[in-house]
Amino acid sequence: MLYLDIDGVLNPVSPDPDQFTQHSIEGLTVSISSEHRGWLKELAECYELVWATTWEHHANEHIGPLLGLPELPVVEFSTYRRQPGDPRFRIIQLLEMRKWAPILRHADGRPFAWIDDVIPMRIKRQALPYRGIKLIHVNPHEGVRRRHVDELLAWSPRRRRSGSVDLPHDQ
Repeated sequence: MLYLDIDGVLNPVSPDPDQFTQHSIEGLTVSISSEHRGWLKELAECYELVWATTWEHHANEHIGPLLGLPELPVVEFSTYRRQPGDPRFRIIQLLEMRKWAPILRHADGRPFAWIDDVIPMRIKRQALPYRGIKLIHVNPHEGVRRRHVDELLAWSPRRRRSGSVDLPHDQ
């Protein structure tokens, strides 16, 4: 699986106006590149694409059609409640860690990659021992670049055999 963020990844903070088209969505300006459509199509051949964004189900309604994507599964963050065995973190880290446990639960031991502009060092440390987890940090000003796509294609579990992943717990 490939967990996709939108803001800072597919909708960069400082998009190149020659490569991105601006769209008005419910009062927000979103910049989308037509290049991303082809890249996501390539990635969909190796991964099950899953929205992992605070847009949640709005991603399928607004962003997916701009990228030519079918409706994708969504990791819900706003309704997620802590469960036994979730990775621990201090309350002050809530905003930066809010996606980690829901993504781990959604993956349910399956290998996955996650591309986001906010992947805290604590998450990187927790994921490091697990060969079935690939974290791709994106500069939010640039968004996803071809090098990120190539890195994901090279790592894809569908291109190499991989078993289930033991989830990081209580670190």
